[in-house]
Amino acid sequence: MRILLEEESGRFMREAIEIAHQASCLRSRCGCVIVQAGTIIGTGFNSPAGHLETERRCTADKSAYASKVTDKTCCVHAEERAIMDALRRYPERISGSTLYFIRLDDQGQPKFSGAPYCTLCSKLALDVGVAEFVLWHETGMTAYPTDEYNRLSYEFHHEKD
Repeated sequence: MRILLEEESGRFMREAIEIAHQASCLRSRCGCVIVQAGTIIGTGFNSPAGHLETERRCTADKSAYASKVTDKTCCVHAEERAIMDALRRYPERISGSTLYFIRLDDQGQPKFSGAPYCTLCSKLALDVGVAEFVLWHETGMTAYPTDEYNRLSYEFHHEKD
């Protein structure tokens, strides 16, 4: 991982923040942009599958899910949507791209990211050739090579309160 300079990453993280304001998940509002050679090639925010209210699972009791349900999240992730958008619009440009991710707090302000933990998104990004994940940590914008992000996601252990 490496810490990025504000001028190198700030513009794209601000775009991810704007995209996150469109999120309709009731539990968490996230936004994502994918960048290749200084151009945004994909955007995404989290919301129910197909943007359909009938698919909303934000308030579902996850303990009621069958053990076979491996993804306990309620919505399509912002990263998944951004990857799908980039693949639709610029399939030839996704390899070697950079993914910027942000989460908003309850007041709609950007929130520092924790450690990488989403194996769904890390596997998908690795598979399509995204080169880096950028998260906003207290120490600054941090770029993770996607293979490192994937490894850290698998190593993540959620600490119980």
